[in-house]
Amino acid sequence: MRARDLAQPYVTVSQDTSAVEALRALVEHGLPGLLVVDSGGQPYAALPACEVGRALLPGYVQENPLLGEVIDEPHAIQLCRALQGRKLVDCLPAGRPLLPTVTPDCTALKIAELMGRTRSPLIAVVDQGQGGQSHLLGVITAARLVDQLLQA
Repeated sequence: MRARDLAQPYVTVSQDTSAVEALRALVEHGLPGLLVVDSGGQPYAALPACEVGRALLPGYVQENPLLGEVIDEPHAIQLCRALQGRKLVDCLPAGRPLLPTVTPDCTALKIAELMGRTRSPLIAVVDQGQGGQSHLLGVITAARLVDQLLQA
């Protein structure tokens, strides 16, 4: 079983997508994470759902987790409202975010190893075309990988 056999079409969001719209896509499609593409449509980052949730938190809560125990529901709702007007790129981790990718010939075992090592529920399957331009063939989710391995 190779990556090309496991890859499926996947919802992508642009770096310039509003943070609220990206969250809606995550929830509406029941995604384990977001695949972020750059302005040219090229894969840029994988953002697991847990990291999206973390983006909702102000820096002072991320630095001091004990504050999470004392912030009440009305304040939590205000935190979500604070995302209004922010772009997804503002919610990405500092520096170039992780984007685990494999080639179409990659084996299922290597994909499983990469998912575990990077703790990413998404692996982008990218084919390097002529001229060095990459082309997204699809995405392999952890659920898809496990399902296919159990069927084998």
